[in-house]
Amino acid sequence: MDFDPLSTNAITLQHFLEEGAITSVQIIATCLTQIERHNSALNAFISLAPREKLLSQAAVLDEERRANRCRGHLHGIPIVLKASHHWLDCFVTSHELGMPTTAGSFAFLAAKATKNSGLVQKLMDAGMIILGKSNMTELCGMKLMTTPGRSAVAGQTLSPYVGAIEGGESILGHSSPGGSSTGSAVAVAAGFSPLALGTETIGSIMTPSSRAALYAIKPTTGRQDTSGMYRMTEFFDSFGPMAKSPADLASLLEIILGRPFQDAGILLSDKWDGLAVGFVDPDIWKLGPEMCKQKDGTLEQMVGDYESMISVIRRDGCSVKYPIELPDCSVLTIDEQDAIMSIACMSPSPFARVRIDTAYADPADWEFKHIGLLKFIEAFDDCPIKSLEDLIQFNKDHAEQAMPPPHTDQADLIKAQERNEPAGEIKLLGEKLRAKAKQILDQIFKKENVDLIAAPVDSAFCIYPAAAGYPLGHVPLGQLNYNGRPFGLCLMARADDEETLLRFMSAYESATPARPVPNLSCEVIP
Repeated sequence: MDFDPLSTNAITLQHFLEEGAITSVQIIATCLTQIERHNSALNAFISLAPREKLLSQAAVLDEERRANRCRGHLHGIPIVLKASHHWLDCFVTSHELGMPTTAGSFAFLAAKATKNSGLVQKLMDAGMIILGKSNMTELCGMKLMTTPGRSAVAGQTLSPYVGAIEGGESILGHSSPGGSSTGSAVAVAAGFSPLALGTETIGSIMTPSSRAALYAIKPTTGRQDTSGMYRMTEFFDSFGPMAKSPADLASLLEIILGRPFQDAGILLSDKWDGLAVGFVDPDIWKLGPEMCKQKDGTLEQMVGDYESMISVIRRDGCSVKYPIELPDCSVLTIDEQDAIMSIACMSPSPFARVRIDTAYADPADWEFKHIGLLKFIEAFDDCPIKSLEDLIQFNKDHAEQAMPPPHTDQADLIKAQERNEPAGEIKLLGEKLRAKAKQILDQIFKKENVDLIAAPVDSAFCIYPAAAGYPLGHVPLGQLNYNGRPFGLCLMARADDEETLLRFMSAYESATPARPVPNLSCEVIP
């Protein structure tokens, strides 16, 4: 049977498979056709698995289904993984899958792996098909400031809703696809895959999902198997799913976190039962003009749609507190010194580079050099790059390939190389920051008697859950009259309470209009 890849979600495809109305081979063929038609304009991928390997794997999974040997809820369903930073991928994959872990990078071109990352192996063991690796912001801002969603290998990822980025656009302006997981979000929104995984330091899943009208979750920090995965920092980073529906997220989270969600009362018939949500003031929590230049009516529309949505879910039975007060992120201080400064480098997301006051070391820089990069290198069986110093020198020696215009600088790499503070100092700073963020948030949860705290994605809100390590979710909210760009709502729960996020998402989906799909028949790409 035929299906619309733009609107059909993973759970619907699984029902079709169970009924025998479709095969995994047919699903893969439809996805590949959609990619062939539209990816050249959108640049969502850095690498795709070879067509013959994908179809062969799908055929094997179809045969397992016929023999009643399904491996899980998402048996035979494709997924896209986030590629990372121009020179490596977030998730190591064996060469047998036919996708280079270097994603065409020059520094890591000779690196070889014979086994998959822990997460990739989990997905495959669950019967999922790794379709490809998505494009994203080069080096997560660790190399230099760059446009969100742009890599030297695959070029600029573009929004399927908006198309070309406007000239002179601010870093998160209304034509920007937003964030380092942009390729993953665009791949789902454009119908290339029903599911994708992104990674988030601060905002790198939420912002692209918002601008692609997707449901998404960044789980509680530190709960996933990150073996063979690149992380800029251990302190902030988590990977999480992006999808067209909460039910899809629940199925994928079961694999990622190793605990049940589909059968845990997530998708409730009584919807809002006992669920209370506190909403912050959108006139306070918004992006400044240096990050997003507003057009006539855009801010007013986003605030209006936010308040209209609150009215809708309140009438539908949700217990709402609006507005609740959430202190500005400047209160996240350590020893009476600013712990989180205004963000200067916004490449991967609105807030992916958390700057620590000059009295302290920057944990993002320090962890990148001493933990994130080294652990990733260790996942290879053979890798010519052994350290950040090696990478910097390679870029110098091969500047024409490794640093093509406009990526002609590696100042942040050089700055990170200079970070040699004792590990104990960085650990203590992180512990203090996490404790402070948790204290502030837990007081608000208790004072307001709410289960979730919600805010516009177009704000600095993502800093709080990143600092606390709390889970964060996204739901679509509206679409700008100005240019059709989607925008959304993010919600924070207490640690390990992804279930409440999913409960809200399910009830929200049933109470609000369907998420918008892009019109790819329109020539939005010049």
